[in-house]
Amino acid sequence: MKISIRENYNHTLYACFTGYVIQAIVNNFVPLLFLTFQREFGISLEKIALLITFNFGVQLTVDFLAAGFVDKIGYRICVVAAQLCSAVGLISLSVLPGFMPDPFIGLMVSGIIYAIGGGLIEVLISPIVEACPTKRKKAAMGLLHSFYCWGHAAVILLSTLFFTVFGISNWRILACLWAIVPLFNAVYFTQVPISSLNEDGSGMPVRELFRTRMFWFMIILMICAGACEQGISQWASAFAESALQVSKTVGDLAGPCAFAILMGISRVVYSRICDHISLYQYMCGCGFLCLVSYLLAALSPSPLLGLIGCALCGLSVGVMWPGTFSLSARSIPGGGTAMFAFLALAGDVGCAGGPSLVGFISGQAGGNMKAGILSGIFFPILLIVTLLFLMRRRE
Repeated sequence: MKISIRENYNHTLYACFTGYVIQAIVNNFVPLLFLTFQREFGISLEKIALLITFNFGVQLTVDFLAAGFVDKIGYRICVVAAQLCSAVGLISLSVLPGFMPDPFIGLMVSGIIYAIGGGLIEVLISPIVEACPTKRKKAAMGLLHSFYCWGHAAVILLSTLFFTVFGISNWRILACLWAIVPLFNAVYFTQVPISSLNEDGSGMPVRELFRTRMFWFMIILMICAGACEQGISQWASAFAESALQVSKTVGDLAGPCAFAILMGISRVVYSRICDHISLYQYMCGCGFLCLVSYLLAALSPSPLLGLIGCALCGLSVGVMWPGTFSLSARSIPGGGTAMFAFLALAGDVGCAGGPSLVGFISGQAGGNMKAGILSGIFFPILLIVTLLFLMRRRE
């Protein structure tokens, strides 16, 4: 007998996978336009860095607030609202800069709207998947997060194709086209079955969660995961074009696109082998590879090696975010929605802090983006030290 969409949790997983594609659109479409904004609106690198800070700053604010209201309002209403905010923000991106006296304010307001959607997606999607009555949760989590990478790659490839055919001056049209995806998923989420982690009232109180020592180690890992990932990802396009002196098309394909594809491959591999490895050791090895990739991108005199460094960073960071979620779910049973919300908040702190540090140091160094990328090595070093401490503590 055929199971209807309202009873089939496979459709829930598909909607969640699409949700992470939308998260990738929200986080990675605008960075492709950083230098375009600089030329068209006369915006400095420091102000562009502020766009990144506000995007993830709004997301982390939503993460913090969501810990208190998601369980009361319900997953479905919140996740549908997340898709709609993402769509409205992308559409307003094409309109508001032209209507505001200061185009930068228009970009900021649009960013706030789609960042609200992105923050809710980050809080909700992982616990929705965790609550699905399916087996191999770690594998499902790794596969889920791989769709962020495929969405990231699709944003770069399809946007590059659009810019090549129609010209980058038509970026406003493309922003509206990308908005179709969250509009579709908003309708999809109204139809699929959704369970809650806290339906039986077993969720750990926030005060007890804060008293759990392991929780704070997971918070540190999430901050480092977000910073390691976005420190290069958000700046890869501008870095390739300005610091490595390659064309925008070549830079986007060989830099952020290769980053996204290798990050996706890393997460798919993780989903296949996660039951047969020590996650602590695997993440620690990825931390060392991340450190090497940052150094290669920042210090290599060759543009080719610099691009390889950007791509290798994607391979290295793939496991960090879903791996920390899996470690948290295993180490803090009963953490519930609040735990995932605060982990998402910590991840967004890193997502804001990593690229903001890179942009600030680049601006202070007279636009030298290699100096900014080099400053980002702080985060993989902190991640490695934390994992080594936890491994020694377990022994």
